[in-house]
Amino acid sequence: MILAVSELKNLTSPADGYRGRFAPSPTGPLHAGSLVAALGSWLDARKHGGHWLLRIEDLDAPRCILGADEHIQSQLSACGLFWDEKVSYQSERQEGYLRALEHLNALQCIYPCICSRQTIANTLSSLGIGISRNLEMVYPGTCRPSKLVSNTLEVASRSATAWRLALPSDCIIEFEDLAQGPQSQNLNTQVGDFTVRRSDGVFTYQLAVVVDDALQHISHVVRGEDLLSNTARQIYLQNVLGYHTPQYLHLPLVLDEHGEKLSKQTLATQINTQDEKHALLELRKAATHLGLKGLPDGEKTTIAEWLLAATRAWNN
Repeated sequence: MILAVSELKNLTSPADGYRGRFAPSPTGPLHAGSLVAALGSWLDARKHGGHWLLRIEDLDAPRCILGADEHIQSQLSACGLFWDEKVSYQSERQEGYLRALEHLNALQCIYPCICSRQTIANTLSSLGIGISRNLEMVYPGTCRPSKLVSNTLEVASRSATAWRLALPSDCIIEFEDLAQGPQSQNLNTQVGDFTVRRSDGVFTYQLAVVVDDALQHISHVVRGEDLLSNTARQIYLQNVLGYHTPQYLHLPLVLDEHGEKLSKQTLATQINTQDEKHALLELRKAATHLGLKGLPDGEKTTIAEWLLAATRAWNN
């Protein structure tokens, strides 16, 4: 089965006009890479005369740092990147995720799984399938039943059971990325049946972001290129749940001296927003990474003036 975005059923549509978002996890302050994503998504929304939302993705509570969400908001404000609606938090949307999970259950699309990462790795190894660093392990279907049925979620939720989405055979997702061009991913061979709720009861990023984007009527998703490989899974989930599929634009990543993506896990240095001068310097570095040219570089340039020029220069 090959699904193109144009073939998906748009049972729900976004609100009139452009609606974008920036969705950081509160696991630490913004660094250069996350500012590139924030600036790119903000400029795209402003260029199109749309709304820009701020969503805090705080589902994985043990990884979240107390006060990081407020610090992120302070950094964005210092850079002049103001959002248009009340800040939303994933931790406040549990009921929405549960309803989506129950809907998938009613459609007989999910099944319980007790496999650990080590179990999956051992199974792949026994099949002669190597596991490369930084690449996702393709689920071999160990727990997938021969016949999918509706399950009793309330009973299963009391045990250490994850829930996986059962993919149809030959599940190939094709879509057009506004920056990266035509994309195609075979979910069967590159991902396998993927998890929508973990064994500890936490809903996965894949399910949560799809539900969030639908609830917030997001029309455009502008984010880092590291999330490009997640897009096919999210489009497939949108199709199954009957949600509208946004347009996607994935931005180039900021890499460290070792060629690795900047991240909070690798202790990337936070951006300096102690005053307008330093905040503007961080914005200029982000704009250079995004390929923006001809922006004002005078010492007396204000952040508001610079952002206006950057919006005019944004061509995506």
